[in-house]
Amino acid sequence: FIRQPLEPGMEKYMAYLGPGVKGPLKDNYQAGRSVCILVGPEGGFSPAEAQAALSAGFIPVSLGPSRLRTETAGIVACHTINLLNQ
Repeated sequence: FIRQPLEPGMEKYMAYLGPGVKGPLKDNYQAGRSVCILVGPEGGFSPAEAQAALSAGFIPVSLGPSRLRTETAGIVACHTINLLNQ
């Protein structure tokens, strides 16, 4: 998936709890921009998956202090973007 071409100018984030997180999604996203957010499987991204996403230009961001289930993380990410675009 991360090798697929994305819309030019699209912001790319990875919901991540590992080292190198650039802060919360809400502090990184620029309102009004198209966005692609990777949400990992239960238990998080494998080291190889995380490295592949970083190499593809995805920025690691936090969705909050707690580890979320996959389906909840997707909802939180979409809701955060929706709130920032209001």
